[in-house]
Amino acid sequence: MSTTPTPIDRIRAASAHRASVRWTLRVLRWVFTLAITFTGLLAVTFVIGRKVPIDPVLAILGDRASASAYAAARIQLGLDKPLAEQFYLYVSAVLHGDLGVSLLTANPVIDDIRRVFPATLELATLSTIIGVLIGVPLGVVAATRHNRWIDHVARFVGLIGSSVPVFWLGLMGLLLFYAKLHWVSGPGRLDPVFDGMVDTHTGSLLIDSLLAGEWDVFFNALSHIALPAAILGYYSVAYLSRMTRSFMLEQLNQEYITTARAKGLPERRVVWVHAFGNIAVPLLTVIALSYSFLLEGSVLTEIVFAWPGIGSYLTGALLNADMNAVLGSTLVIGITFIALNLLTDALYRVFDPRAR
Repeated sequence: MSTTPTPIDRIRAASAHRASVRWTLRVLRWVFTLAITFTGLLAVTFVIGRKVPIDPVLAILGDRASASAYAAARIQLGLDKPLAEQFYLYVSAVLHGDLGVSLLTANPVIDDIRRVFPATLELATLSTIIGVLIGVPLGVVAATRHNRWIDHVARFVGLIGSSVPVFWLGLMGLLLFYAKLHWVSGPGRLDPVFDGMVDTHTGSLLIDSLLAGEWDVFFNALSHIALPAAILGYYSVAYLSRMTRSFMLEQLNQEYITTARAKGLPERRVVWVHAFGNIAVPLLTVIALSYSFLLEGSVLTEIVFAWPGIGSYLTGALLNADMNAVLGSTLVIGITFIALNLLTDALYRVFDPRAR
């Protein structure tokens, strides 16, 4: 026996349909934005590869290659085709995971990046954790103690972090903590005696050594990563403390904070629940951006500490005119930056109902 839908049922059905349409349109907009951004990134890397004053054929064959070998290599690389067709072939190869072969290592670039990127990821992640655990509380305390000594310390930390070059701070750290005090291990990711003792599962030596129960490897890896992570973490502390302080000062001057204090609420609750709760979402965006910058900006740190990450790999490729490795690394860093921004946007919508 069929029942006639009531007006309330029809209203609910229409509301559910509109919600479904809105969700579908939102997903389609997200996919379209992602596709446009990724296409733009591919176009930029393609143009860089074609406009840099480095002939890829000569980089492969050398300066003494014959004219016939040079012409054959151009045909094999597809450089004789129109630019539009070259771009199509480039996009097709990237979508199939083919970033070319590195001239320096003779390995597929994608395999080299799989090997070096986890080291950069581990270093940037630990540095970001240091930045969040120290920088965010420092910024909050500096805002609540405005123009007092802790506020001056926080501003001084931010000033030094914005002014001192990272390579100089890294060299000074090596000179003091490694060469003089012997508190940490030297450059590199691990002592040679420990190479190959732990199977790679996550790409992080710290996590893999813990999972394997190899405590000697864990503490040796921790001793190697401590100084570079502290150097990068200091810059993260400087940036996050400055931004947190700015956000908190703005919130602490709002009327709802005055009202909360007038009601007799404890100062800790006013600061950490009401004021900090309102900056948590924008602060999440700042942390994600800081993490992205550490991933792409750790080149100098990796060079100073001989850290076998994507920064060192990219630098070596640049010095040896290995354009496949340069473009592949640039593309991976760009994709990582896009992914982190998309993740931040998704988290922003989850934690802030106004964004939905």
